[in-house]
Amino acid sequence: MSYSEQSLSERLADDIVEIIRSERLGPGDVLASSRELARRFEVTTPTVREALRRLEATGVVEFRHGSGTYVGPGVDRRLLANPHLPRSTRESVLELVEARLVVEPVIAALAARTRVPEAVEKLEAASVNALYPPRESLRQAAHFHVALAAASGNALLRETVEALFHVRAREQVEIRHRYNDRARDHAEHVEIFEAVRDGDAAAAERLTREHLTAIRDAVVAAEFPEADR
Repeated sequence: MSYSEQSLSERLADDIVEIIRSERLGPGDVLASSRELARRFEVTTPTVREALRRLEATGVVEFRHGSGTYVGPGVDRRLLANPHLPRSTRESVLELVEARLVVEPVIAALAARTRVPEAVEKLEAASVNALYPPRESLRQAAHFHVALAAASGNALLRETVEALFHVRAREQVEIRHRYNDRARDHAEHVEIFEAVRDGDAAAAERLTREHLTAIRDAVVAAEFPEADR
């Protein structure tokens, strides 16, 4: 198989994903070396490395120094982030907040009704993340709202919330910059956790909606670059 120069690394990246799927490789499995992939697709090794860097940016593969290239956790995601999107705008950040307002209050109510002990413990542990500064990476740390979705007991809801944060990772970083009162953020997370722990579905839903509404208001009031208005 050979390629024209147009979108070479992009198309090669797609074919590497197909190899991962056809060979049923999962997170942590080793991938063929760059040299082997170059021979297989009749391209240069630098072209393979560029394709792998594209996949690394979305978590589909991981580089381990001195060990090789491995399948990453992103291979199982239904949605993948585009690392080449333009910088976040007020509108794109608000899109994320509005999407979260649609799904997360209902998820919080379901979590309060479900109350799986292990998931509730993880939710309490995740609540402290609000105290730390936002990360500038597309790779997200364990997140309170992902843990909240996991506590619902519905794997698809957890994947949906996780995908929102992954696909709109830059917007989530912007949210944490604009909603930057760490103590307030943490206190609101603790209130949501306590409602879930106590099995108060109505309170969990209301508190989550109020929390996200406050975030939306902060984004609306924040200053964004003039070009993004």
